[in-house]
Amino acid sequence: MLKLNASYSKKVPADGEYTSQSYHASIEVELPDGLSAEQLNGKIHETFEMVRNSVEAELHSKSPAVQEGNTTETASKSSQQPGTPASPKQISYLLTLASRRGITPQQIALQHNVSNVDQLSKKQCSALIEQWKAA
Repeated sequence: MLKLNASYSKKVPADGEYTSQSYHASIEVELPDGLSAEQLNGKIHETFEMVRNSVEAELHSKSPAVQEGNTTETASKSSQQPGTPASPKQISYLLTLASRRGITPQQIALQHNVSNVDQLSKKQCSALIEQWKAA
């Protein structure tokens, strides 16, 4: 088993002069032994891209809410997952499909800005299942 650590940080200017805010995300995933160099490079790229996209999504999801005069707390709440929670059966099937693709539950959670896959909405879970079944 190989372990892959990917992280991404970004500093952006804050309201005050000479101040900035820093955003950071990191993930550790386990990869199976026996991957070819091409497969390993693909997994590294895919994992790093997911971490980078998560930081960028967090940056951009907060900006509009703050510009509209909402507080950071309100912006944070708006990024939480709305809708009916996914059923345990739905999550189990999603994890089976993810495993076949070499995707970990942590990667799925990070991509959807939740602490674990149990917090996915029914709609999010269905979309991923349909996407992965079709491919």
